[in-house]
Amino acid sequence: MSTPFIVVIPARYASTRLPGKPLLDIAGKPMIQHVWERALESSAKQVYIATDDERIKVACQAFKAPVLMTGDHRSGTDRLEEIATKLNLADDEIIVNVQGDEPLIPASIIDQVANNLALYTEARIATLSEPIKELDGLFNPNFVKVVTDRFGYALSFSRAPMPWARDAMLDAPDTLPAGIPFRRHIGLYAYRAGFLHDYVAWGSCWLERCEMLEQLRALWNGVKIHVGEAIEVPPAGVDTIEDLERVKQLLEQK
Repeated sequence: MSTPFIVVIPARYASTRLPGKPLLDIAGKPMIQHVWERALESSAKQVYIATDDERIKVACQAFKAPVLMTGDHRSGTDRLEEIATKLNLADDEIIVNVQGDEPLIPASIIDQVANNLALYTEARIATLSEPIKELDGLFNPNFVKVVTDRFGYALSFSRAPMPWARDAMLDAPDTLPAGIPFRRHIGLYAYRAGFLHDYVAWGSCWLERCEMLEQLRALWNGVKIHVGEAIEVPPAGVDTIEDLERVKQLLEQK
């Protein structure tokens, strides 16, 4: 039996690297529509798009997606808290935050994070990861690295290579060290509405601002984050022009 949950897709126009990213055309549709359609394939009770931009609102209304307007926020998690308040959600209501730049996200992992949050009761956030298999991935700052404890709870996230295999990297700096579970974080989150209110009340911390990773605010405040092994991996998110072209090719092949 699946866990009841809703999906919220935060979408902002002012992306640093790709301005207007949610509205970029991919195979004849704006990117945000692809994300919304993937989320509809999940078991979510309802899927909302949350934005502070009228252009995104108009585009979403054209394909009949429910759009909720918000104020300007530093992170998608802060935007979700405003939505939880607007919808008057109960503290135990589960919300899955689907990034607005994942047009190929599998519906199966949206269900997975919701179910994991319900299963791992010590966690206030559930998220996912996959193995890093290439050295380039380890050094790519757009690949967020995560290290967990033996129970699957996050110890830290970073854009830098992590963990640093000191001796192995000195001996063979051009080879991904064997036997070390290097993992890439997949930016998909499940929360309960009550946690979101705490998250916003804490305010941002220096570590979150330094790495530009919103989940570090939760770790800074002692929150347990469960990191599951993704049962299916998104082929590509869109952070750069190169990512956009790759996603276009993948969708055109379909």
